[in-house]
Parts: sequence; structure tokens; C-alpha cells
Amino acid sequence: MATSKEFLDTELLRLVTAGSVDDGKSTLIGRLLYDTKQILVDQLEHIEDASRRRGHDYVDLALLTDGLRAEREQGITIDVAYRSFVTPRRRFQLADAPGHVQYTRNMVTGASTADVAVILVDARKGVIEQTRRHSYITAILETPHVVYAVNKMDLVDFSEERFDEIALELAELTSQLGLHDETAIPVSALKGDNVVESTDAMPWYAGPTLLEHLETVEIFGDRNTQDRRFPVQWVIRPMADEHHDYRGYAGRVASGIWRAGDEVVVLPSGARSRVASVDAAGEQLEDALPGQSVTIRLEDDVDVSRGDLLADPEQPPVTAREVTARVSWMSEKPLEDRARLLVKHTTRTVPARVEEIVSVVDILTLTDQASPGKLELNDLGVVRFRLAEPLAVDPYALNRTTGAFILIDESTNDTVGAGMVIEAQSD
Repeated sequence: MATSKEFLDTELLRLVTAGSVDDGKSTLIGRLLYDTKQILVDQLEHIEDASRRRGHDYVDLALLTDGLRAEREQGITIDVAYRSFVTPRRRFQLADAPGHVQYTRNMVTGASTADVAVILVDARKGVIEQTRRHSYITAILETPHVVYAVNKMDLVDFSEERFDEIALELAELTSQLGLHDETAIPVSALKGDNVVESTDAMPWYAGPTLLEHLETVEIFGDRNTQDRRFPVQWVIRPMADEHHDYRGYAGRVASGIWRAGDEVVVLPSGARSRVASVDAAGEQLEDALPGQSVTIRLEDDVDVSRGDLLADPEQPPVTAREVTARVSWMSEKPLEDRARLLVKHTTRTVPARVEEIVSVVDILTLTDQASPGKLELNDLGVVRFRLAEPLAVDPYALNRTTGAFILIDESTNDTVGAGMVIEAQSD
């Protein structure tokens, strides 16, 4: 019987980068890829040629991530660009989120699954409105680790005094927002100082480089291993005669550690059973950890369908008919009271109605203000929903998987918002 050691040995760290326009996000990512030797020869030749055409006397590493033609022409990032890279110590999946205020929704998308948020701060400007906005989004998404890359230190003569001023501003901001495990690192993405390699230009800084921090930050402890949650994605019933009695439930472990013998409640029906086995790739596992895709078999022939949730009966989620959530609105059509939408939560989708738009965030003060009765594009607010069918949910602060959902327009099937559960009521 296999263990989850192989899963731990290939642990993936997901990170998102964000910052204001011209803070150097794309250059920083390009520097990470370049200095970790992740760039193919033809890619490097292409960006060298593009850099010369733009009149640069240096290789513009930002071109590695600014893949869209419009971005290259304008010198900005307007969509979430995903990149993967590997070092001897860890695998990484990186989302480069846009800096413009009108692309707040893209930042939410990029940060929703991140283990680490890397927020860039221009050393010349310090903490600005977009720093506050991106920090706020990071806070409401419960991102476990935050790194402030204080960039362009070369343009302030690598000043320790200037870095200390910014670090103090950031400490006040993170204290206000209640951010988790934050740290600040002085870097120059253009020159490569403290990104992958340490630098002699800032002898006053004794901390790790950005890559060293990302390689060593502990993320397994961030997973919720206490509350067992397993959204059923697919019911497996082979048609072959020799497997006619096989019935398994495939999906990805949302939280908790799953083992044969565990008691289970099926939600929303409330049926009870016990785990007979946990399988992956045709092999029986001793245990399954959060993030693993597995098939769970139950001892009893209970009614389980796609969209159901298997959970620990001693610590179950709320089977909710009413949900209050923090919402990021992503549609040009405003969200208004009484609006009807679809709520997609893990593998289950149900109709819902907006009972009340409770408040909207004033991004300048980072406080909730009385709602004008609607949410506009890129607004962040608190909304109360009434569900047509029950959903098994947890508060987002306790479980980032079962506490999150997306909002879908019934008529167009477009994704129009994302929600993080604050509280839920069964009736």
C-alpha cells in the first residue's frame, strides 16, 4: 500500500505577483526565469532581438511574460500570465497579475489559489493605493504568505534608510489588514540584485534572496488537515462484468487526511457510511492529503452523486440555505439586489438570489461602507444570498476550498463574480 511521500516530494508552490503599473512585475518574473536558467535559446534570442528593436541597450526580461501583443506595444500587463519553473528544491506555478485598478478581478483570479503573494513596491514611491488594494485582496483571500519585493533599489542608491521607511509603512498596513507571515525583501529586478543571487550592493541586508525565501517557505502546514472534505467530481462504475460491484467516487481532497476506516457523512443528504479504501492510479493508499486526486470507496451502497460532499460527521460543514460572503464583482453589468445567479461551489451548482448587498469596500480606507444597492465592475463587497438548494460550506477563513464559490450569469453562462463565505445558515 502506497503512502503520500511521493506527493510531498513533488510539492508545488503556487505564487502570484502583483503591483502597480511600472513596478517591474514582468521584469522580476523574467529575472527569476533567466537566472534559474528556465529560458530556451530561441526564446532568449527572440527577446534580445525585440529589446534591440525597442532601443534598449539591455535584454528586456519583461518580454518573457508580456506575451500578449497589446502588452508589448503598451509596455503593460493586462491579463494573468501563468508560468511554471523548477529549481532543484521546488516546483513553482506563477501567476503574473495585472497592476491596473480596472483589472482587480484578474488579481483575485490569480491570487485565489496562491500559497504566496509577491507584491511589488517601487522603492521611489513606497506604499501607494495599489499596494493597499493588492494587500487587501491578499488578506481577504487568506493567502498564507506574503512577500513585499521592494523593487528598483538601484534607483534609490540601494539606501538602507529608504528600505527601512518602506518596511515601516508595510508593517503598519499588514497589521491593519491582519496579513499572514509577511516579509519585505529589497531587490533590483533589472540588475538581478537579491532576486536569485545575493548582492554586494546592499551589505546591510542579511536576509534571503527572493528565490531562497520562495524555496524554503513552509507551505504544507498551511493545508487544512483537520476537517475532512471531499467534493465528488465523478462516480465510477465500470461496466465490465468482473468489476460490476465496484463503485468509487473520484475527486480532489479539499481538506483533511483520508484513510480507510474513516467515518463519512454524505452531504446534503446526510447519509452515513465508512471509507472502504482510498485509491490513486490503481493503487491503494494508506492516506490521502489535501490537493491529491483520488478515488474513495465506501463500505455501504449509499446514494452519492456528482456535486455531493463527503465529510467528517464529527466536524461537518454547514448545510446552508443562506450564505453571507465577500464578493469580487467581475462583470460590467452591476450586481443589484434581487438579482438571480448560479452559485458554483466545488462540484455543485445551484440557483441563488441576492437578498441584500450589505456593504462595499472603500479601497482608500480599506473599510466597509454602506452599499449603494449595487456592486460595479471590480468592486469588493459583502453580499447575502438565498440558495434554491442547500450547499455544504465552511467559512472561507477555515477552508479556502469549501469556503469559496463563483457566480455565473444564468443567461450567458459567463463567470461574473467570486465569493468567499463569511457565514452560513442552514435555514
